[in-house]
Amino acid sequence: MFLLVCSLFFYYKSSGAFFTLLLFTTALDFTLGKLIYGDRKKLRRQGYVVACIVINLSLLAYFKYTYFLADLISTYSGEKMTVTNWLALWANSLAGASFQIDKIILPVGISFYTFQSLSYIVDIYRKEIQPVSNFLDYAFFVSFFPQLVAGPIVRAKDFIPQISKPYNLTELEFNAAIFLIINGLIKKIAIADYISINFVDRVFQNPLSFSGFENLMAVYGYTIQIYCDFSGYTDMAIGLALILGFRLNINFNSPYKAQNIADFWRRWHISLSTWLRDYLYIPLGGNKKGKARTYLNLLITMLLGGLWHGASLRFVVWGGLHGAALAFHRMVSPALKGKFFEHAIWKFFAALLTFHFVAWCWIYFRAGSFEVAQQVINQILFSWSNTVILPFLQGFWKVMVLMFIGYAIHCLPENFKVRYRNWFAWLPLPIKGVAIVVIILLLYQVKNAEVQPFIYFQF
Repeated sequence: MFLLVCSLFFYYKSSGAFFTLLLFTTALDFTLGKLIYGDRKKLRRQGYVVACIVINLSLLAYFKYTYFLADLISTYSGEKMTVTNWLALWANSLAGASFQIDKIILPVGISFYTFQSLSYIVDIYRKEIQPVSNFLDYAFFVSFFPQLVAGPIVRAKDFIPQISKPYNLTELEFNAAIFLIINGLIKKIAIADYISINFVDRVFQNPLSFSGFENLMAVYGYTIQIYCDFSGYTDMAIGLALILGFRLNINFNSPYKAQNIADFWRRWHISLSTWLRDYLYIPLGGNKKGKARTYLNLLITMLLGGLWHGASLRFVVWGGLHGAALAFHRMVSPALKGKFFEHAIWKFFAALLTFHFVAWCWIYFRAGSFEVAQQVINQILFSWSNTVILPFLQGFWKVMVLMFIGYAIHCLPENFKVRYRNWFAWLPLPIKGVAIVVIILLLYQVKNAEVQPFIYFQF
């Protein structure tokens, strides 16, 4: 109860009136889950599932995609559409509120808790889980504050059974949680924010003012920035949850070590990629309906995955590129077998190629428009000048050092990472406390004047 109240208060402080939207989604899906499980008639059960999907996705579409759809209609119809916030208008008329009616604001975390709640309903329909008997338990599952606003997306079957278990935290888990929180802070403040403010944002704001080399370094910078920013958040979320006695699944596993695009999506934002696989790709037919249908299913899944990230054609293109790459990999993977493809040299070049494809796709993810994305690509391809390399390295050496450190740590062998995590755990508690204080003070020194929001808060 205490954590539920804290979680709801946390969401209220971050979202204001949208707090009621979270409560509505929670009450709706809890009720529909009960109805689906208790009804023996398949048609009615299907009707409840459809109602749940339509209502949840309609709310998501209203807040997230209204401007996107209005722009599309305006472009193709030739008539400018104006957006009115009808929910705000109704609230003003019914409750005497004073919400803006000419602007629709995206509620924090709506994409994450909507997907989380939908998976609960579908799992009940598939008879993989039973509905939660206690409404407060379900409300706690939906609103649990460490991962509420930016994931990882938690499955009911993984989380809800933990609610009724006695609190238990081993010394090893406590050390792991503290390490994750500190690691997440370092990733976010010392690497992601510093690189962003001092270099990446400047280049993407005006790519034409920078050479091809500088644009390329900015792409490499954003590639490590988004990883450190997002994985840093989930590190902290998993660590905080663990201290509170809840075990969340890993969400990142050194994604830039991937040797192909399918391997990348087994390592990047694992909770979303598995959600898309289980609740979109497999229902579409997966790989069970022939090769052509498999390629199409991969493309559709990633196009919608891109649209989930943002209401812009840039994200659709980003998703489409990944979908096409997944289909191409599925097409050629039968030929990539034999001793040659097990050799370390091939694995190295395969990982290098995969990394650069992912980095190229990030250009569309980061750029503010297609025009900016094209400018970045054109500068890299056609505006190369070796004379700027030395002055650039002299002027941005701190950024380059942090990028190098970020990539170097990311590429360390997993057994080495386990070793230094264990080394931290073995430190005596007083030394560990001093180390944590020193790290916090150093992070305070390097942090920017303004708090930089996590990248995935916008989704």
